[in-house]
Amino acid sequence: MHWMRFRDPAGAVRRGEYEDGTVSFGDRTYDVEDVEVLAPAEPSKIVCVGRNYAKHAEERGEEVPDRPLLFLKPPNAVAGDGDTVTLPGDNYVEHEAEVGVVIGEQARNVDEADAMDVVAGYTAADDVSNRTDQSEEQNWVRGKAFDGACPLGPVLATPDEVPADADVELRVNGETRQSSSIEHFIFSVPELVAEITEYLTLEPGDIIITGTPAGVDELEDGDEVEVEVEGVGTLTHDVERR
Repeated sequence: MHWMRFRDPAGAVRRGEYEDGTVSFGDRTYDVEDVEVLAPAEPSKIVCVGRNYAKHAEERGEEVPDRPLLFLKPPNAVAGDGDTVTLPGDNYVEHEAEVGVVIGEQARNVDEADAMDVVAGYTAADDVSNRTDQSEEQNWVRGKAFDGACPLGPVLATPDEVPADADVELRVNGETRQSSSIEHFIFSVPELVAEITEYLTLEPGDIIITGTPAGVDELEDGDEVEVEVEGVGTLTHDVERR
């Protein structure tokens, strides 16, 4: 199934089943064009994974980590499908297509073998990254945590919808820049859930974004970005300078 969070014409936030351009809540069905599509979850935190594709580590001139490289994005970084992300200042900013893992129940010290039991589903994400400030700081707050720095959507797809070798692709203004598959993850989703929950509790709605493939590049004022994850669909957002 595919679940969508949306604001209905009366202004109420709903969660409904998405299918063929419509979203259903109870006995009501809306055309997607008639509602405001929201991010598929309201995370208390987004746990991000760095260098989870070997080719991305190579293009950055960095080593593949021995264990998952983790950092956080706060809730203010969340943006939804169709939103506009404001790029910070005149900084050099890049896109990063990622698969988002949405947590379905509170999770702490989860064994790898049981990890998928706490996963509600998958979504598409763009880890919008301010490289200018990222290169100058160790905690990456300016680089990774600015408002709108993590567009998510358009839906939450249950795990059965997403193939084990699902394709991941990012396009800017229709031009493909990133193209890979989750089969090239260095650390699998169960490994990531087990590692993360050894250190911190994941709450329902929290999201793990699982790293980006090679091909990251600059975003400029007016660009339209599409992140397509097989089995999920296509997240679309644009960017603007202040």
